[in-house]
Amino acid sequence: MSGTVGQPSAADDGRSPEAEDGRSREAEDGRPPAAEDPARTLLSRGYLRLLALSLALGVPIALASFFFVSLQHWLQHQVWQELPHALGLGHAPWWWPLPTLALAGLILAPIITRLPGAGGHVPVHGLGGDPIGPRALAGVVLAAVLTLPLGVTLGPEAPLMAVGSALALLGVRALRRHPADTASATVVATAGSTAAISTILGGPVVAAVMVMEAAGLAGPRLAMLLLPCLAASGAGALVFTGFGHWTGLSIGALALPKVPPDTVPDAGDFLWGLPAAALIAVIVSAAHGLGERTHRWTSAHGTAVRTVVCAVAAGVCLTAYALLTGRSPEEAALSGQTTLGQLAENPHGWSVLALVALVLCKALAWGISLGSLRGGPIFPAVLLGVATGLACAGLPGLGTAPAFALGISAAATVVTGLPLTSCVLAVLLLGHDAYNQMPLIVLAAVTALLVSRLRASRRPKPVPAGVQDTSL
Repeated sequence: MSGTVGQPSAADDGRSPEAEDGRSREAEDGRPPAAEDPARTLLSRGYLRLLALSLALGVPIALASFFFVSLQHWLQHQVWQELPHALGLGHAPWWWPLPTLALAGLILAPIITRLPGAGGHVPVHGLGGDPIGPRALAGVVLAAVLTLPLGVTLGPEAPLMAVGSALALLGVRALRRHPADTASATVVATAGSTAAISTILGGPVVAAVMVMEAAGLAGPRLAMLLLPCLAASGAGALVFTGFGHWTGLSIGALALPKVPPDTVPDAGDFLWGLPAAALIAVIVSAAHGLGERTHRWTSAHGTAVRTVVCAVAAGVCLTAYALLTGRSPEEAALSGQTTLGQLAENPHGWSVLALVALVLCKALAWGISLGSLRGGPIFPAVLLGVATGLACAGLPGLGTAPAFALGISAAATVVTGLPLTSCVLAVLLLGHDAYNQMPLIVLAAVTALLVSRLRASRRPKPVPAGVQDTSL
């Protein structure tokens, strides 16, 4: 997330010595200062104004997110459906990702090297970092809208969070209500990013749990950050969903119209399911490691040229999938939302070899994109986890529904490092069918987190610049 709430010092927020003396007197009387008492802070006038501001910001941020995602989906449909048909190709041929990804690299290179903010944060670093300023907003929007529809194997969640935080800070500036301190600015930016990402996660629940788990706080102090985020994301999700029904445009939320038939997990599902979760952790973390190496290579020198090279390399991976399977390259391209829905509706429509090819080719393309292009890391990782789980469902005793459920939970846990958020996401995506799968969902998340952390602990530390590596 964009940050957590801290307690700035008196020098940071401009408090006078008299205010400090007042706080000292409160402490001597046995009463904690208001700034250090979360219960009193929640009822303070300044915090209630901040809560109302977060609620108000959720509406315009949701509308901006709606048009952002709708435009992206419209362009995606034009590139992968309408344009091949207009050229007389019927559907996207096997070579289609080569020119589209090359074009994505050519568009993104000057955005990264010339515009403020470099088109947003590098997705291998996670969902986001510090809130972006309004000056960097144009670069983030251009990078996401113009390149993601061309087949970049990344999702829209990270750009949406950046846009949400920037719009929140811009709204505060437009209202001439500057937050009094850094902590308040962080809360406003985090509320904006939460409102934006909740629109594509099916509602405010997953986003709120993500804030709670990522903050690493406890007790009343957590509510200081969580309540504004809940207010903004709740209002935003309501507007986003209602506006989608009213206009009839695609809202692009991560959802499964159909899910595999529900079954009660038995011993075989746990016997094969937990090793499958470990395998998913290895695949996703290995692809993430490829992204880290790609990022070091692209940022070394010649960033613009190497960005284009990486985009073309990702296109080659997508083309390889089409050649190996005879299926559409669109299945391995883009964020994976559409393919995830197809797998849920017809999990037996892919052979095991096709699923293996999907995992290998998309993992390579995703890893390359993580370190060089711009977008979000979660959606493609979820597809990798589900495809791996369904490939393992051919094992005796492992059912389709448990494999699908553990794939979501394990992959999301590895890429976010947030097991509780990942379990909630899996439960919401599976709906009623998640009731019987919850024990496996939880254990898969725990297994995946432990395996990914074990791999990370064994990874060699990067050698600092100027120090000679003498290891053999």
